[in-house]
Amino acid sequence: MSSSLRRGALAAAAIAFSIASLAACGAGNNAQTLQIKPDNAATTVGDIKIQNAVVITQPDPESTGPAAVSATLFNNGSTDQTLESIRVDGTGKTAELKPVKGKELTVPAGGSLIIGGENNAAAVLTNGSEAVQDGDAQKITFAFSKSGDVSLKAFVVPAESYFTSWGPSEVPTAPDATENPATSSASPDEETSERQAGDASGDPSGDAGAEASASGTPTDSASASVSADADADTSGH
Repeated sequence: MSSSLRRGALAAAAIAFSIASLAACGAGNNAQTLQIKPDNAATTVGDIKIQNAVVITQPDPESTGPAAVSATLFNNGSTDQTLESIRVDGTGKTAELKPVKGKELTVPAGGSLIIGGENNAAAVLTNGSEAVQDGDAQKITFAFSKSGDVSLKAFVVPAESYFTSWGPSEVPTAPDATENPATSSASPDEETSERQAGDASGDPSGDAGAEASASGTPTDSASASVSADADADTSGH
């Protein structure tokens, strides 16, 4: 199977699992469909429930850009909880958490928090190709302030089809720090070196050089000094 077909199949499978989960919820708490547990990433530990957890990679397999963790977190307790970290087990990688506002990702009491997608909080894995591989069911661990660690296996899929708007973006390239501005013809060090070279060779510089060039003749004080030296030499002989 070609790479593009395989990646498309992965995305389709993840979509099917998500739809199956939503259909079960819509049928009611006692529906028979709830007895069938689809192989999607969902788990409940204490007051915390995690649904539809997916790791979304770059659409280009050769890309070294980041991956993103997408999930919906529910807090059935009476106290707010903070999501402290998301770890990719077995890799040593931890996602960078980016709240929409403030400094923390909070799952409100009796409420939910969506991670991933436009205008939502984000969880980014830098250099995603080193952390996860498309097609894997990768174990990831969510750490909460009160419930502690909650682990589950999430599908790893490329940012294609349904997941296009939920996927990560390429890391912007940093400007070359060694590049000189186009408008600069010489650095300050070069200008200083040129001035020092001019002084060493006897070339006039600064205001003194400008005055000498403009007049072309010595000043009165200089002439008087020369005459005095000449008279002294004559009287000495």
